[in-house]
Amino acid sequence: MNPMNISASARVSGDAKTGDVEAGDVRANEGSGERLRRWRLVLGAEGGDGTGCALDGRDASMDGALAALYGGGRGAGRSGGSPAGRSAGLGASAPSVARWLGDIRTYFPSSVVQVMQRDAMERLGLSALLLEPEMLEAVEADVHLVGTLLSLNKAMPETTRETARVVVRKVVEDLEKRLATRTRATLTGALDRSARISRPRHRDIDWNRTIRANLKNYLPEYGTVVPERLVGYGRAAQSVKKDVVLCIDQSGSMAASVVYASVFGAVLASMRAINTRLVVFDTAVVDLTDELDDPVDVLFGTQLGGGTDINRALAYCQSRISRPADTVVVLISDLYEGGIRDEMLKRVAAMKASGVQFVTLLALSDEGAPAYDREHAAALAALGAPAFACTPDLFPEVMAAAIEKRPLPIPDMSSH
Repeated sequence: MNPMNISASARVSGDAKTGDVEAGDVRANEGSGERLRRWRLVLGAEGGDGTGCALDGRDASMDGALAALYGGGRGAGRSGGSPAGRSAGLGASAPSVARWLGDIRTYFPSSVVQVMQRDAMERLGLSALLLEPEMLEAVEADVHLVGTLLSLNKAMPETTRETARVVVRKVVEDLEKRLATRTRATLTGALDRSARISRPRHRDIDWNRTIRANLKNYLPEYGTVVPERLVGYGRAAQSVKKDVVLCIDQSGSMAASVVYASVFGAVLASMRAINTRLVVFDTAVVDLTDELDDPVDVLFGTQLGGGTDINRALAYCQSRISRPADTVVVLISDLYEGGIRDEMLKRVAAMKASGVQFVTLLALSDEGAPAYDREHAAALAALGAPAFACTPDLFPEVMAAAIEKRPLPIPDMSSH
């Protein structure tokens, strides 16, 4: 994020949080002192010299926290790299970083803190310090932090690993609370509708569809329809009705998608009407289905980074499909294929021809339009398997449509 923008966001958020300036005072001073104060916080010490505005108290502390990360002059042209001297206020000292993390959590709300933490990882090498337990206890946990921890997983000392699991579990539990109820409700409805049977018990009869199916048997003299054929909802919860295979690209660019997909995989696995398989891949393929009862175990079973062999991953998934007409395969990948492109496309075509519902998600995250291989996306679309980015909130609707074999709710990709 541009330092100008983060400084402005932090400044606005800081004001909102502390209530230092009453709304009436802000309006009254908009053209003078208050405006200069705000510009001083945005521009930093060097860029803000021309404002003639001195900062003290809480404002000075906020400015110091911003300067430690973005430098004294936080102009719009200073957004790239980390020039020498820019991080002099923070350095590589663990105690200094811990104090800084505490400061920004004091001055700014969670959303701004998370952005500043991500910038600190890029600019100041904060990732290496996350290998220390005391650092993990000081950070604001979010999906991006989980992705960073997973990428550091193999390098973590044992003393840090347990703390990291606590941090990851907190994020995962928060995501489950937000996503699980709606996902289960949406998919249960889809499963019931897709499992209609021809000999239903009375309470399972779908009367609207039954009447439509028997209109030819209408008896005008009696004003009724003779239900020669009953159509009912299946009792989806009593047995497995659908197989779902989540095939997840674990290359470094897919970190947030891996986190969300693992949470959704655990939610799907908790539904008796769905038989869920979760596979992660880079140039190798790992089946983590046995870990699905705990998404934290799934996440720590991944290894972010490395190359990509989609064809090999799909070959493995294809070999595990026993009921193609009742199977949904969800490939979550940016489609930058390092394997055999033509073979990958042939596998997708073969799965679709056998009756598999094939869904390609370029990303499963809230991060906006992803980078992806447009040529491969176009080739999949030509096979009837359009590739699109999906937010976590849309994912239940996408899965419901795939289960019911109806058109997918594809978001507008024209601006991507």
